[in-house]
Amino acid sequence: MTAVLADALVTTTQRSVQVCGSEWCKFNYDTLISSLLAIVVTLGIGLMVARRLQTRRPGKLQMILEFMVTYIKELVGDNVGQEAAAALMPVAIPIAGTIALYILVANWLDFFPLTNPLRPANADLNQTLAMAMVVFLVVQWYSFRSLGFRGFFYKFTKPFEMPMVVRVIFVPLNIVEELIKPVTLSLRLFGNIFAGVVMVELLSALFFLGSGWMHGLVGPLAVIALAGWKAFDVFLIGAIQAFIFMLLTIIYFGMAREGLEEEGHGAPATAHA
Repeated sequence: MTAVLADALVTTTQRSVQVCGSEWCKFNYDTLISSLLAIVVTLGIGLMVARRLQTRRPGKLQMILEFMVTYIKELVGDNVGQEAAAALMPVAIPIAGTIALYILVANWLDFFPLTNPLRPANADLNQTLAMAMVVFLVVQWYSFRSLGFRGFFYKFTKPFEMPMVVRVIFVPLNIVEELIKPVTLSLRLFGNIFAGVVMVELLSALFFLGSGWMHGLVGPLAVIALAGWKAFDVFLIGAIQAFIFMLLTIIYFGMAREGLEEEGHGAPATAHA
């Protein structure tokens, strides 16, 4: 059983090609091919809905995407309040909705019996960290745009209800909290998807375990377990992880406005936001 586990972990290792002597020139073609396929499918869905957009008799796919956008709007309103939602929606909805749809497509593509080099794109930390960094940078830009120069740095002195002398102590903690967001956001998605890949490899390896009557008993059970795990992991866990990534993105946008009402820091920025 130890050998099976070792083989499964080796199989899940991302294959890469290095085009120069530096580590910066190493490309994981598993991730590149899988993410390219997910991007094509995501763009195809969006363009197909946009081309067939109707107001009187919308198609099923259009209704699903409209429900998704409406649900994101409700999440934004619930998390940041209705007043802030009006300023936040033009930025948060495109980012959160696009990333959620892409993650969902990338995770659900794993249900098909794709073999090397087609693997779940989100099973590579480079991919999830890149998406988390995009969210982080856009959130920082939005925070600076909403709060202004002074208000942007002022938010790192929270909790605002305490005296400034005491709040200075919390500045390093607030900075670390902000910098750790893309790390936790990327590791959560990566860990869940990679664990699913390892389980698939383990169940696939069990199919070849033993010989004779033992193989005849274990083989069919491994196939049933693999199909059940694929359905559970891909559709349920994959959808939950896409939702969590989207929800945290919206929450981070809401947190970017912290300090807007404190001492009038956000008043000038709100006028042009």
